[in-house]
Amino acid sequence: MAFATRHFVRAASSAAATAAAKKLIIKHVTVIGGGLMGAGIAQVAATSGHTVVLVDQSEDILKKSTKGIEESLKRVTKKKFADKPEAGAEFVEKTLKNITTSTDAGAVVHSTDLVIEAIVENLEVKNELFKRLDKFAPEYVRTIFASNTSSLPITQMANSTTRQDRFGGLHFFNPVPMMKLVEVIKTPMTSQKTFESLVDFSKAVGKSPVSCKDTPGFVVNRLLVPYLMEAVRLFERGDASKEDIDVAMKLGAGYPMGPFELLDYVGLDTTKYIIDGWHALEPNNPLFAPSPLLNKLVQEKKLGKKTGEGFYKYK
Repeated sequence: MAFATRHFVRAASSAAATAAAKKLIIKHVTVIGGGLMGAGIAQVAATSGHTVVLVDQSEDILKKSTKGIEESLKRVTKKKFADKPEAGAEFVEKTLKNITTSTDAGAVVHSTDLVIEAIVENLEVKNELFKRLDKFAPEYVRTIFASNTSSLPITQMANSTTRQDRFGGLHFFNPVPMMKLVEVIKTPMTSQKTFESLVDFSKAVGKSPVSCKDTPGFVVNRLLVPYLMEAVRLFERGDASKEDIDVAMKLGAGYPMGPFELLDYVGLDTTKYIIDGWHALEPNNPLFAPSPLLNKLVQEKKLGKKTGEGFYKYK
């Protein structure tokens, strides 16, 4: 009898360990932030059959977000279902049914598999958000937290919670429905189960994931931002015009956009925020040196396409 009992306990323990080691299959997603990135993430998740709750501070923002998602879906289906408009309309309707909205993150976070943060690129604000969300998702809840930050340290955000093992980075690219890449960031505390769950989720929403440690800028921005800054310095020195630099990189390097076009598209304030943060971390690194011209344009509120003027003027 004792042998049978010990055998049963060992079998139960083994089954529990196996269950604990299993990856979390993500079905229910909460996206915090109804801006361009958050809405895009919500769209691709809903398109792939996930149920999504999109959260922001006001109903007005959420109405604009859902309207933007609907318009984006219609553009996609116009091409994808060119010969079958009825199927396209059905696809849009089915996808939108997968999305609900809320102004109360605490009310939904405890019942979701994955929380993706896509709010303002400010570490203090993000830390405060995750600290608050962590209280609504008790430690025993398996919910994974992830940030869509493009440059801020994931480890510091994870340390604002009690779930460092269930915390990682999911850096999508703009525009999310079009761009195929997702950077999956693993901190020293991220469990292998969490990491694999995030990789699987990225594939499930139709993206190609690459992995990276929690290093400034991850892969893409660590290479891209210094390149953009060097283009600005080239222009600042008077070595070439911004127009010729853009043409050179498009025709000579095969890039779809020149560096100044890309800076205006991304937002000069976003680039300045990234480079200022990196400069504070490594003040002697010449790659991270600030640009007087970039600082001047941001101070003048010339932030790029979103304000109608940056390095170029827009209608």
